[in-house]
Order: sequence, then C-alpha cells, then structure tokens
Amino acid sequence: MGAIVRTAVLFIALAGLFALLGAIVGYFIAEFWLGILIMIGFSVIINMYAFFFSKKRVLKHHKVRIITEADDPRLYNTVKRTAEKAGLPMPQVGITQNAAPNAFATGRGPKDAAVVATSGLLAMLNDEELEGVMAHELSHVKNRDILVMSIAAVIAGAIAFVASRLIWFAVLGGRRDNGVGIAIAVLGWITLPLAAMLIQMSISRGREFAADKDGAKLTGKPLALASALRHIETGVSSAPVHKDNHDYADAHMWIEAPAVKKSGFSGLFSTHPPMEARVKRLEAMADKMDPYRSQRDPFL
Repeated sequence: MGAIVRTAVLFIALAGLFALLGAIVGYFIAEFWLGILIMIGFSVIINMYAFFFSKKRVLKHHKVRIITEADDPRLYNTVKRTAEKAGLPMPQVGITQNAAPNAFATGRGPKDAAVVATSGLLAMLNDEELEGVMAHELSHVKNRDILVMSIAAVIAGAIAFVASRLIWFAVLGGRRDNGVGIAIAVLGWITLPLAAMLIQMSISRGREFAADKDGAKLTGKPLALASALRHIETGVSSAPVHKDNHDYADAHMWIEAPAVKKSGFSGLFSTHPPMEARVKRLEAMADKMDPYRSQRDPFL
C-alpha cells in the first residue's frame, strides 16, 4: 500500500473514532447527530488554532533563534541549496541550543515553513550528513507532513480530552437512569484514546519513512542520511532525559523522538519507526542506485 493511501486509510479510521465519540456524547446530551456536530465544531476550533499558531508556539517553546546567512553560513546555505533542489521557497532557518543532535520542521506549508537544527546536530554531523537531514525535513515541508501530523495529533488529543470526560456526561446526562450509559462511558474512556493514539503514531511513523525516502532521493546520497541517523540515535539516546512532557507532545516533529520522561500510556507508543529499519531501507536504496557502492562508499 502506498504511503499516501495508507495515510488516507488511517485518517479515515481516526475520523471514524471521532464520529463514534461524538455519537456517544450525543447519546448522553440529546441526539447522536448533535454530539457529532459538537465534536466537529470542537475539532474545527482546535485545528484552526493549530494551523495558525502552532509554528509560533513551537519555535518559542524550543527557544529557536531564526538565523541569517551571516549567523551560520554552513546551515543556512545547506538549507538554501536543498530547498532549491526540491523546488521549494526558502524557509526560515533556526537553531536551538540543545546538545542532543536533532532537527525538525514546522509551519503551515511550503510558504510558511521553518527548518530547525539543534546545536548538537551541527557539531556532530559532517556536511553531507547535514544535507541529508535537511533534505529529510524539507521533504516533510514539500509533502505537507507538518500539517498532516499536526491534524492527526490534534484529533487524537481531542478524542482523549473528550473521552476522559465521558463519565461526567454519563452521570449528569439525561440518560443516567440505567447502567448502560455508565458502561458505554467507561468503555469509550478506556478504548477510544488508546485507539486514536495508535492510529496517530502509525501515521507519524509512515510519514517518517516517506521523508527518509524522499530526502535520500533529493540528495542522491541515502547512505549520508543513514549515517546521520545513526549519529542522531546515539546522541539522542545518551542525552539527559527531559522532564518537560511538552517535548514528548512535539515528538512527532523531530527527525528522532527526543529523550523525555514519559508517563502513563504515552511510553507504550512510538512516533518514529525503529532506527534500524530506517537505516536498512536507506541502505537498500543505495544498493539499487549503485550495486557496487560497497567498494568505494565512505559511509560504510
């Protein structure tokens, strides 16, 4: 199944959960259709907020400094060259002071994008590896993955928020005269956020695989990206664990999920595919591009 089709199927499943939750809310307050309309309205509001303000929030939260060519010619010009190759407008380029090697992209789309690298990433990677990482992030921009993953995260978060309050709907709603409502509320409270989170994480993992592939195609150097991912995995895993769980909420944006203190069910899910699987796919791409690469490739 193609990446786009798979993402579409997962979004349909996520929308189905959303509609089901709306119907459950409607069961308690009046009519099924009214509950669905309320959920749709709630979703529109929070998605509009995410669409217009998430970039500003993310840049501020991670203390990103937007740079010019004079501030860091290496990073700025790497992004500029790669954006030109991809046929994209020049995005904003930012640096955040973080020893863990990592990078992310944010913004509504290609005309409102920012690409950010940590100071640890710039210190660790060579030029070709850095180019591979920036190509990965710009592939997210070109494919509008930032918007896709943000919507998935917002919908999953909305499902979790409303589902956690189903018990109150059951107790205070007009259909509290039997135990059926309580049973439905408890079942929805337990299962719907779990299912929504699983779908959201699956969407995120699929888009990471796609960005690896498209980024490697853009540079023509899949092994440079594979080498960068190995360095990033080592650096992130050895970095101090952040206690700020807002970092985990933003985990889907990074090229590798940051090391954070996870709590509850969140520690059971992964926003990213296993690094070994990502590297193997890139190595397979390199084999197809050049069957004799092993005789001369510096990244082996």
